[in-house]
Amino acid sequence: MRKHILTLILIAFVFGNGFSQTIDYLDKSAFKAGETIKYKLKYGFFTAAEATIQVLATDVKLNNKPTYHLLVQGQTSGSFDVFYKVRNRYDSYIDKDNYSPYLYTENVRENKYTRNDKARFYQNEKKVVATKGTFKSPVNQTFDLVSAYYFTRNLDLKGIKVGDKIVLNYFLDDEVTPLTIEYFGKEIIKTNLGQIACLKFSPSIRPGRVFKKDSRLFLWISDDANRIPVKAQAEVLVGSINMEISSASGLVKPLNTQ
Repeated sequence: MRKHILTLILIAFVFGNGFSQTIDYLDKSAFKAGETIKYKLKYGFFTAAEATIQVLATDVKLNNKPTYHLLVQGQTSGSFDVFYKVRNRYDSYIDKDNYSPYLYTENVRENKYTRNDKARFYQNEKKVVATKGTFKSPVNQTFDLVSAYYFTRNLDLKGIKVGDKIVLNYFLDDEVTPLTIEYFGKEIIKTNLGQIACLKFSPSIRPGRVFKKDSRLFLWISDDANRIPVKAQAEVLVGSINMEISSASGLVKPLNTQ
């Protein structure tokens, strides 16, 4: 395991329902302040880590505009916490109207590795000013991985068809990278909260420190007003990982379970 393992696994999986910025927004937001969703990441039969994603109310204004404070936290658990302790935190402040990010920070603690970074997004200027410098973007809507997930929850996906592939740009590891996402259709996923009707996606992933060259990451997003991540599954260099929802509160609508 190397740096950014929770960036690649705990955050990357919730980013999978991304779609083109040209698609219209929904009439009402799919999330609100107070939303809290928790997940368990399993390596084989063992629970290796836990993650929490939250929408927090805040009085912070950026560019004189009100914002949402998005928070993702991940940590190892059980025996994994003894041998490889992880305590990661990712914060993103986004515009309340168009959900684009203004500010993103990382506080990464993975065993002996530590990292504290931040990125300020200047969308009109197509640039990101980060800890290690200024980076240009080819588009005027660039995301961090946290804001990308919340942005895409509010896109109207009525016209999506099996096999459609869409590209979204995000900033990570001091570069702006395109992400390609393919839609695979609808499935019913069994969880400890009940059976949930989902939309299935597969985003592109970069092989290397976690994923194999031919690995596929599959994601299941609730097919309801909330559009929350329900499950993720991927092969890694050794074995496979699964991430499953364990609880959800503060949703815009009650989760549609069977």
